[in-house]
Amino acid sequence: MKNILYLLIVTLTMLSCQTSNHVLISKKNYSFLTDSLHIDQQLEKYKLPGFSLVVFENYQIVYSDQVGVKSMDSKEELDENTAFSTASITKPITALLCHILEEKGLINLNDPIDKYLKRWHLPKSKFIENNSPTWKQFFNHTSGTNQGGFADYYEGDVIPTIQQSLLGQIPRYNKEIEFLFTPGTDFEYSGGGYVIIQMALEDTFNRPIGDLAKEYIFSPLGLKNTTMTQPNEKGFLMNAARVHDKDGKVIKTGLPITPQIGASGVWSTPADLAKLSIEIQNALRNKNNKLISYQVAEKVTQVTALKNAVGGWGYGWQKSVAYNNYDWFMCSGSNTGVGGSIFATMTDGNGFVFLANGEKQNRIPVLNETRIKILKLMGWNKNIPDEEIQEIPLHLKKQLIGTYNDILYGQGMETKIVEKNNRLYVESPFLEYFKGKNENELLYLKNGYFKIVDYPNLLQFEFSNGEVSSVTLTRDSLKTKIQLIKNK
Repeated sequence: MKNILYLLIVTLTMLSCQTSNHVLISKKNYSFLTDSLHIDQQLEKYKLPGFSLVVFENYQIVYSDQVGVKSMDSKEELDENTAFSTASITKPITALLCHILEEKGLINLNDPIDKYLKRWHLPKSKFIENNSPTWKQFFNHTSGTNQGGFADYYEGDVIPTIQQSLLGQIPRYNKEIEFLFTPGTDFEYSGGGYVIIQMALEDTFNRPIGDLAKEYIFSPLGLKNTTMTQPNEKGFLMNAARVHDKDGKVIKTGLPITPQIGASGVWSTPADLAKLSIEIQNALRNKNNKLISYQVAEKVTQVTALKNAVGGWGYGWQKSVAYNNYDWFMCSGSNTGVGGSIFATMTDGNGFVFLANGEKQNRIPVLNETRIKILKLMGWNKNIPDEEIQEIPLHLKKQLIGTYNDILYGQGMETKIVEKNNRLYVESPFLEYFKGKNENELLYLKNGYFKIVDYPNLLQFEFSNGEVSSVTLTRDSLKTKIQLIKNK
């Protein structure tokens, strides 16, 4: 689960250069973002080479800002067409591709994935003897497979095949990918699971996954700066940001090669990723969608994993936050020297995408500060209707106040329920990290459930001998029960 903790922290996540600002398709003046975000100052403070940002509102891109350079060697400035390695942002794109192919009747995602594999088959395991995992269980990381992430390669390196990757004949792994639990019973973030998806697609269609993604997603949506082609292959993008280490130095060639393409091989820009996100948002309202159907958009963004799933997970998309009381679909990616995130609301067509070409300690502070400021500045707020909220009885308040094991995200970080001004608030390192504050009100709803502001799951507490004994987290039709340990 350490990989999940890191991924969550990342999701949430030198040179002073001239800034390029573009306001797109909007009558509203968004210059307040430039005036308030101070991206150039952040880059200088944290020695981050480059940062690219797009904000969208009401289903339109309204703001674009690129600051810094593609490479510290060339000092060539970023522009809105500069693509970055997106790392795990690839995963929801791979899942989307599979759902589009299913809608066309070309595959069945409820089938066991092993029947589609030819070059390699799932290893024998007691966990899958009577429960062979389906495609869908790989999308939401409930298949039971391990192999969280992978090392990068560069021109001149020996590039492994995906068979070698699955066999564990690569850095970080010394044995074949394996199953840790019965599919569908738990959650384990698995990049290796997406390599299996890649192999199943390529074996079934006898084509590279990148060709399929280009035909069925990138070209129809006009994503001209997005590709699964790798830097060692013909047709790779000419305008690409180099990756950098913590000292701001270009790592080797600066262009990482990813054989595990289905897991982390997409190169793209914030503008293209915003266009993809808006297409999904339009599909969710079944209006102005060009490619993705309402049915597919609903399937890929719904919560399908809750138990130990870091607040909630869909088919490729993470559903762990409720910023400003919106329901969001999101994904973060992090490879050596590069990373970023997509955040998009399920309704109203709002969100933002950013990518940066620096190492974690240089990149993440800038991403975090920018995210927190955007959420505050844009004013995207949904209020919970007063008629849904009731007063918390005094005896319940007294029972709830205390310090517990992690009741929200399952990562082992303690959670506190405290009283301030006759109201209850939840304090959690994760919630603090997400919004830059550690004061999230605990509301008591008239249906008997509790809700934490900015947290997506409803809570139902159980009591024993005057103490809280457990909490059940609920999201849509999914529930998971957590036994609570109250620190004295």
